[in-house]
Amino acid sequence: MTTRILPAVGDVDAARSVTTLLSQLPDAEPATPASDSTQLIDTLARLAGESLEELPEVVLVHERIGPVPALELIREVSLRFPAIGVVLITADVTPGLFASAMESGARGVVTLPLSYEELVNRVQSAAQWSVGVRRHLSTAAEVFTGPGGTVITVSGAKGGVGATVTAVQIALAAQTSGRSVALVDMDLQAGDIGSYLDVQFRRSIVDLSAITDISPRVLSDAVFSHDSGLALLLAPGEGESAEEVSDRSARQVVSALRSRYEVVVIDCGSQLQGASAAAIEMADTALLVTTPDVIAVRGAKRLVRMWERLQIRKAEETVTVVNRFIRNTEIQPQLIEKITGTRTANTAVPANFKELQNVVDAGRLHELDSKSTVKQALWALAGELGIVKVPEKAEKNGARSGGMFKNDRGSIGRPRIGRRDGDARNRSTTKGAS
Repeated sequence: MTTRILPAVGDVDAARSVTTLLSQLPDAEPATPASDSTQLIDTLARLAGESLEELPEVVLVHERIGPVPALELIREVSLRFPAIGVVLITADVTPGLFASAMESGARGVVTLPLSYEELVNRVQSAAQWSVGVRRHLSTAAEVFTGPGGTVITVSGAKGGVGATVTAVQIALAAQTSGRSVALVDMDLQAGDIGSYLDVQFRRSIVDLSAITDISPRVLSDAVFSHDSGLALLLAPGEGESAEEVSDRSARQVVSALRSRYEVVVIDCGSQLQGASAAAIEMADTALLVTTPDVIAVRGAKRLVRMWERLQIRKAEETVTVVNRFIRNTEIQPQLIEKITGTRTANTAVPANFKELQNVVDAGRLHELDSKSTVKQALWALAGELGIVKVPEKAEKNGARSGGMFKNDRGSIGRPRIGRRDGDARNRSTTKGAS
């Protein structure tokens, strides 16, 4: 079996020495050395975009590579391309460095000056490990098949209508009822889920964009486990990185999440991009959040028509959620339903921003008081969508709405998405603001 080796060596003389020695290894196919960390990552990303099989089995990282330090580079390669065996070339053979290299994801260490026997042993060992991992990944593809969990996308008719708050709260409702839930921020340029939940995490959905085969381990490395129990896949901190997430990679990410979690809630924001369009198309339920005012309703209608023109989703397959609802407003949910051609949820969310202001400003939206009318309405919406577990006793007794879920007293309703039986008597409304 031919072993493909990609050296990453910045120094010209060192690169010549490494290449000469590699050419003497049996069944070795050394590539032209990458001169810095950026070139190495770009090369691997390009090869991964073509196919997993195009990636080299072994990457050699010289201790003086730059601009990213060698150990940091090894960690990034191991996370983004887990099927590659990385070997560090260093003159420092202390136990501390060896331990640090292993923790970063290296499969071996070769000491300087290079010796033929040591290089052969380390390269062959890393190559055998790489082949085994690829064999496992090829069979593990079966893990991400089948119907899987429920995917719900939440989009805003325009900015500021409450799409993110809606996404966070329905995800919390599902998680609190006992389901495994992933909350994804696919508002790639302006995502705020991390701010709402006070999370600082350097991994994002961009880290999965260049990976062809997303294994459970790779996915777990990119996901942040929040104190609330939610698994968070965040938007990139730099908005320009959004371009790296294509519709193809978004489909792979959604498929991987669907197969790992019972419920996947995706905040798509108010701007349509290739990634969010792919998610909306794949979703079991697509929510469109609007407020009962002319500007927002026009935005909802415009967005729904665009989805139809792009063949992303039909209007009748979209569920509109009316946020900041007031009983005496001139624009009622029935009118919004008629204008947009969508179905409106039976649950409308009341207008009471005072309930939200403190937790939003503190980045603790998951600690919203259970007595909040906004929270009760959003959790009732989650029940309407069928993403919460109803207690067995409640089902046996024929209960129509959820009761106590773990330590939270939020109100949860039973699934009711579909045609309503008549007027607005079934519409759950309370006073207040979101």
